[in-house]
Amino acid sequence: MAKQAQVKLTKREQAWSVDANKLHALEEAITAVKANAKAKFDESVEISVNLGVDPRHADQQVRGVVNLPSGTGRDVRVAVFARANKAAEAEAAGADIVGAEDLVERIQGGFLEFDRVIATPDMMALVGRLGKVLGPRGLMPNPKVGTVTPNVAQAVKDAKGGAVEFRVEKAGIVHAGIGKVSFTDDALLANVRAMVDALSKAKPSGAKGQYIKKIALSSTMGPGVKVEPSTVAQA
Repeated sequence: MAKQAQVKLTKREQAWSVDANKLHALEEAITAVKANAKAKFDESVEISVNLGVDPRHADQQVRGVVNLPSGTGRDVRVAVFARANKAAEAEAAGADIVGAEDLVERIQGGFLEFDRVIATPDMMALVGRLGKVLGPRGLMPNPKVGTVTPNVAQAVKDAKGGAVEFRVEKAGIVHAGIGKVSFTDDALLANVRAMVDALSKAKPSGAKGQYIKKIALSSTMGPGVKVEPSTVAQA
């Protein structure tokens, strides 16, 4: 019988101390994620939630936005499509790039130095020209997540302050960043709970059976840590 090939672990993987098959209480999972973040930079903390939905069906789509109480720890670059007074409001609120036709031309020319796109409703006919560029990157403004709005100042502040968009992928999984390893345990705990609560409230009408099926946390370079879903509910 041929010997089974052994998988060679990297030094980082050899240093991990977590049981990949164990379901951890949320507080324990956060501790494990932080303990196994060995990189020389402040790693991001990410959550993956497996939902009991089939996104191929229109009535099982899951999409929304959540304001993380502890913020994201990221410097979010915001581009805004607006004119006149609305453009001035966006700039005053801290938008990184504000424009109209000129911004369309820059993006068509390859400029993509931003993480969130916001637009006033009257600008969507113009922004629509960028569908093939922004759409595949998940950057197309959408009223369902508050990125098409007349209140651009508030939208910019939300984006800068910890608003995170989420959208279910083909496999029924939602991925999102929920902070940094340098955050306190309590800050990460609050963010995880806010994210899962937002997902629960976004449960589509077509979802049947168990909705929140699996939850896992990880850092940028660390292992996945499985979370017992029942421990995520607010205490």
